[in-house]
Amino acid sequence: MNPYPKKIVAFILLAIFPLVGRAQCAMCRAVLESGDNNAVAEGINNGIVYLMAIPYILVGVIFYIVYRKMKTPKIT
Repeated sequence: MNPYPKKIVAFILLAIFPLVGRAQCAMCRAVLESGDNNAVAEGINNGIVYLMAIPYILVGVIFYIVYRKMKTPKIT
C-alpha cells in the first residue's frame, strides 16, 4: 500500500485548516460585534487567524527540514 496519498490528504487538510478556522477571543468578538462596522470585525478576525497560522507553518517547515536531513543517507 502506498502511504503517499494519506500524507498528501493530511497535508492539504492541515494547510486549509487555518483558512477555515476562526479564532477570536470572547472579549474581542463582543466589542467588535456591538459596533456597526462589520469590515473592521472581519479585518481583526483575519489578523488573528494570520497570527495564529504563521508559527504553525514555521514549526512545520523546521520539522520537515530536520526530517529530510535525518532521512538522507550519510556518505562515509
